[in-house]
Amino acid sequence: MSTLPAESGPEDANNRSFWMPGNYHKTVKRTEDSFQACNDIVACFQERARVERQYAQQLNEWSAKWKPLVDASPLYGSLLRAWQCFLSSADRLSSLHSSVCRALVSEDGDRIRTWQKDTFHKKMFGGFKESQDFDTGFSRAQKPWAKRLKKLEKARAAFHKACRKEHMVRERETHAQGNPDIAIEKQRKIQEEMELAHQETEKVRARYEKVLEEVTRYAPRYMEEMESIFDQSQEEERKRISFLKQAFLSIHRHLDVTNNDSVKAVYNELHNTLMSISDQEDLRWWKNTHGPGMPTDWPQFQEWTPGKKHKKGKKDVNQKAVQVERSVMIGGVRVKALYDYVGQETDELSFKAGEEFVKIEDEDDQGWCRGMMDGGKEGLYPANYVEVV
Repeated sequence: MSTLPAESGPEDANNRSFWMPGNYHKTVKRTEDSFQACNDIVACFQERARVERQYAQQLNEWSAKWKPLVDASPLYGSLLRAWQCFLSSADRLSSLHSSVCRALVSEDGDRIRTWQKDTFHKKMFGGFKESQDFDTGFSRAQKPWAKRLKKLEKARAAFHKACRKEHMVRERETHAQGNPDIAIEKQRKIQEEMELAHQETEKVRARYEKVLEEVTRYAPRYMEEMESIFDQSQEEERKRISFLKQAFLSIHRHLDVTNNDSVKAVYNELHNTLMSISDQEDLRWWKNTHGPGMPTDWPQFQEWTPGKKHKKGKKDVNQKAVQVERSVMIGGVRVKALYDYVGQETDELSFKAGEEFVKIEDEDDQGWCRGMMDGGKEGLYPANYVEVV
């Protein structure tokens, strides 16, 4: 809990001044404070790295949990792809935040630790060499000054003591002069005591002024020596501040995912996928897959022909099974190629994107349809390479 600073007079402020003996210790202590600050910074952002790692793990867990449910959802077409894109985006963001975690620990943390090791040199019995050097420099510069201040304080105390004594004697003299009950002899002794006290005060004043003059004359040299050591301390502190500024900027660069090109790519792709949701495309797919656009084996008149009698072998049974599985379309369905396709086998069709032909058999379990080109050539082709015209 913070408190308001207590009111202090000019004397207290002067006692806290850098120029007073021993008050340079706060400046010297900055070295130890900076060392501890490095430890705190590393610990702080190591904890942030754990947050990034946990977030990455949670994104992966969320994506893995929902993927089978989304894939099996009743949505279809471009709407389903948009939903699935949220999951793939989460996987990519998980990788990004895992890289942020690694950067905070292996790059930023190690960088600060290395700089800390090279900048602060521990002494065998505690403390740092840099602190000792500055403490020694300030102490050497302040020693003559502190000695003179002590002498000045002694002279000031003696002068004030003499002034108090003179003041007391003066009051007694004033009281004796107006009092007829005090004998003349007594009044003369008081007057003599007053003169001696005044002489002593003037003597002590002269000594006090002389010491003050010596202190005043030495002050510029003292200030120059102290400022020289202080400037060295300031330069070391400037280097520390400059390094930590760059360290913070590096940490900011790793944490600021708003300017990361990969993040922009993830959300741009997600946005484009969402914008590509098409009611017309999805409704057409549903019509051709589950509606009136589906191929149908309409009834037609078939002539009877006597079959040839022959012994059924294994080959004949397999051929019959294939014929039963084949769903021949009456008249076929006109389709248009969405992509180029080059047949890999002799029983496959080859076509260019935009070319039209007739689908004469529905898609099998492997995703293949049978079609017939305008020239009469029949063959297999991938069902997802065409759309119904």
